Amino acid sequence: MDHAAQEVSRKSKILQALEDQNTSISFDDPLENDLILNMGPQHPATHGVLRLLIRLDGETVIGCVPEVGYLHRGYEKLAENCTYHEYIPHTDRLDYLSPLSNNVAYVLAVEKLLGVETPPRAQYVRTIISELARISSHLMWLGSLAMDVGALTVWMWTFREREKLYDVFENLVGARFTTSYTRIGGLAHDMTAEAEQMVRKFIGEFPENLEESEKLLSRNRIFIGRTDGIGVISKEDALDLGLTGPGLRACGVGLDLRRANPYLVYEKLDFDIPVYEGGDTLARYYVRLDEMKQSERIVQQCLERIPKGEINAFKPKKVLPRKERVYTKMEELIHDFMIVNFGVDPPVGEVYHAVEAPKGELGFYIYSNGEGQPWRMKIRSPSFVNLQSLPVMLQGEMISDVVAIIGSLDPVMGEADK
Repeated sequence: MDHAAQEVSRKSKILQALEDQNTSISFDDPLENDLILNMGPQHPATHGVLRLLIRLDGETVIGCVPEVGYLHRGYEKLAENCTYHEYIPHTDRLDYLSPLSNNVAYVLAVEKLLGVETPPRAQYVRTIISELARISSHLMWLGSLAMDVGALTVWMWTFREREKLYDVFENLVGARFTTSYTRIGGLAHDMTAEAEQMVRKFIGEFPENLEESEKLLSRNRIFIGRTDGIGVISKEDALDLGLTGPGLRACGVGLDLRRANPYLVYEKLDFDIPVYEGGDTLARYYVRLDEMKQSERIVQQCLERIPKGEINAFKPKKVLPRKERVYTKMEELIHDFMIVNFGVDPPVGEVYHAVEAPKGELGFYIYSNGEGQPWRMKIRSPSFVNLQSLPVMLQGEMISDVVAIIGSLDPVMGEADK
């Protein structure tokens, strides 16, 4: 029997033993020849300050406890001491690979609380930046996953494309990384003709540039060997653990909030939801690859249909007035002063709004007591929830597969340790 067959046989025996016990092996249970391994929180392949306590039998993982909290910054508690407007820059620092998407998710929740509807042009621009953020985040994931399994070239190629996107963001927003572009009721400023042209140019070139990485990986024996059948999770386990986003759609569940609970202008657009069977690392790779292609398709449609007009709702007591009105009208000057210093006057109550962020369902729960700051805010961050699936994905796998499985889950600890 060759080495590969021996390893498969050994893995199946361990999984059968775990199944016979009808439970996961506790870290307190004595086992012959077992080893407890600390992986992280300083490990370069844990995609942030994530610690994994791993129990090994030889080189096979038989138990795992993910530990978070090493980057905890208290962003949910900070919200209680910020006005609704002041909190916008803090959302950039959650999933810092897709700050534009975070901005949109937060202001949609606040607008739901205030009963504010943004103008059509602002909704189209928000859709464009959300999908560009998805592409940017998935490019980072693609490059880092490839590097985790030994393909450094793809990392260089994906970062080349991300630099182009950051040039777009710099022109559109005025910042490359921490954007703070959205505003309650609209946007900080309109998308210029130059920024629109840059988006068109990037989207026009992107399919060919993405295909470059796809050709290098999708038929590569080493990449397929490191991902096919690795980190499997069943549809039932994924649903029980609250897995969302590409990880859930790789299990054959076609849940996407852009279709299931449409927001912005998604219900007016034609796009597909990539769904794959298998629930392994390779399936999660294919889902994200196809999602980038669909995002390109969505942005193209938005650029064709985007209307002209205002980018901010005219609600002076709830939405910051434009500067030209503040400088010329006393009422708007007063409203600007009150909103900046004391916050908006929201109704008493609670709201929850979620979007389909690059990593899954990103939701903001806000409880208002009628004052200018939230009385309580809870962030449903996909990175935090998705990490629950790691013990299931890792059980029975080799220690060398741990980094590939973490990479396929694509966690960002700034969002998990909120």
